[in-house]
Amino acid sequence: MIYFHQADKAFHFRGKRELQDFISFLFKKEQKALSQLAYIFCSDEFLLQMNRDFLQHDYYTDIITFGLSAKGEPITGEIYISLDRVKDNAKSLGVTVREEQLRVIFHGALHLCGYKDKTKKDIALMRQKEDQYLRLYQKRTRS
Repeated sequence: MIYFHQADKAFHFRGKRELQDFISFLFKKEQKALSQLAYIFCSDEFLLQMNRDFLQHDYYTDIITFGLSAKGEPITGEIYISLDRVKDNAKSLGVTVREEQLRVIFHGALHLCGYKDKTKKDIALMRQKEDQYLRLYQKRTRS
């Protein structure tokens, strides 16, 4: 149901099973049915080309989320994450790379649940939800 892939950049992720279970929990908590979700980890250049090709945006980004299901159907999606951006963002934000990876992973899932990040109000709610799920995940994995 939830898969982790790599595109053009090697990526080793610890705790995959726990994270897959938690992402399923996130969808249940948000009362959204999940069918299938693929996370694809890649480089800046890979994601920049996707941003150009699919969204006509000519800039680097840390994440692109594609909802692939029809309205009213269980969620199917693909989430592309630039490992380069995540690393740079972690450094500039003063957090660990792992924490920033998790934040971006949850961010993509929240987009598929219907959360947006275009207005200040939307961004504030998205950050609140990201923080909520980061705390819950950290609490679960420490126990």
